[in-house]
Amino acid sequence: MEPGGAALRRTSVTPDPRPGFVHTAAEVASSAEAVAVAAAFVEEGLRQGDLPVLGCPPELARAVRRTLGTRVGPVEDDARICLVGVRAPDAFVVVRRLLERARATGSGRLRILAEPQWGADRRRWREVQRYESAANVLMTGAPVTVACLYDRERLPAEVLESARHTHPGIAADGVLAASPDFRRPERYLRDLGVAREPVEAGEPVYAVDAAPTLPALRGDLRRVFAEWVPDEDQRADLHLAVSEVAANAFRHGRQPVSARVWADGDAFVCRITDAGHTFDDPLAGFLPAHGDDLGAGGMGLWLARKLWDSVDLLAGEQGLTVRLSTALVTPQPWAGVA
Repeated sequence: MEPGGAALRRTSVTPDPRPGFVHTAAEVASSAEAVAVAAAFVEEGLRQGDLPVLGCPPELARAVRRTLGTRVGPVEDDARICLVGVRAPDAFVVVRRLLERARATGSGRLRILAEPQWGADRRRWREVQRYESAANVLMTGAPVTVACLYDRERLPAEVLESARHTHPGIAADGVLAASPDFRRPERYLRDLGVAREPVEAGEPVYAVDAAPTLPALRGDLRRVFAEWVPDEDQRADLHLAVSEVAANAFRHGRQPVSARVWADGDAFVCRITDAGHTFDDPLAGFLPAHGDDLGAGGMGLWLARKLWDSVDLLAGEQGLTVRLSTALVTPQPWAGVA
């Protein structure tokens, strides 16, 4: 791994000679070590003229700033980088905008201290793992150095192991080295498998084989969503995304197109299948297919990843299935005006 990441060892280093994306997992043994490693990483970036960003919860950001004290320079805070309140496509947008800011000032390099937020839901673990892995391809060539904190005291062994699979570099106990367990993102993402929801063990609440037309399928799904998705805003978002996925199946896949929906009031799963066998890209949808030109189309999977909790592309004997799943939101009652 490049010497620029040696800031994780809390020693002075020469400037990072590599212009592209650098992605390191920094394993720490305590909260105190996490703060010390983070502060050293940020300070190194300030010395090199980078734009440092604290992509972590507010309590860690405050502790890092206290440690830096008067040495702190222009340091940004944005917890969305570690998927707080957003999904992966929007997090990549945040990084891109910060990179534009870095290019307008200083060395033009962005330096991100991130603390991935795992939580207790193993379904979220899978999405964080996807995000960590996909970044290695989607950020290739970008002048960005990222150190992701992994606390051995708090995180389960499975999560720590995933860090070694999704980061080319590992820093632990004062030693920085290439990860011998790093896996190519395309293979890693395929091997993650599908986290089936318990609701999928039962009968679907909607099923159609060989949907006659795209408008007919969209209309059927609108009625199913109206019955099973109580929150109006979420219902509109989910239907928008699945309509685009269905459009992809009709326009770019092969007919027949089929659909299945499972719902139980807490979880909602939809599968759209066409008979095509040519498209199987686990990285699809994290960025718009045609970049900033959203009018050029190709937004189906991107919208799906933005608006659903989880999106899987499953190639099978019957063709390609796009599986979308999400937790349902409980509508908040309007309290009115006193």
